Amino acid sequence: MADLPVGRQARTTCLPAGRLKIVYTLVMYYVYSISSVKKSYIYIGISDNPLRRIEQHNKGYNRTTKPYIPFKIILLEKYKNRKEARKREIYLKSGTGKEYLKNLK
Repeated sequence: MADLPVGRQARTTCLPAGRLKIVYTLVMYYVYSISSVKKSYIYIGISDNPLRRIEQHNKGYNRTTKPYIPFKIILLEKYKNRKEARKREIYLKSGTGKEYLKNLK
């Protein structure tokens, strides 16, 4: 499974007589940015399921963001692979990127 195409995930399903079938699914990564409604705080992250992840932030499951709940989404971008998403996340966490996000609020 080391030779998987970028952005794909493999899983196996069982067939009759002990045979296995490999199923490939496309995995998309999202860069998201959320802003606290009550305080001046912006959080940037990566996820393959951003709505679930943002819900976790709003429910207080994360120690880092818990003091700042509730949150609103200010940016959600889709990428084909984790490498591209991580590159964008690093930019958004820079000084220039933070200024860009502050203007979106």
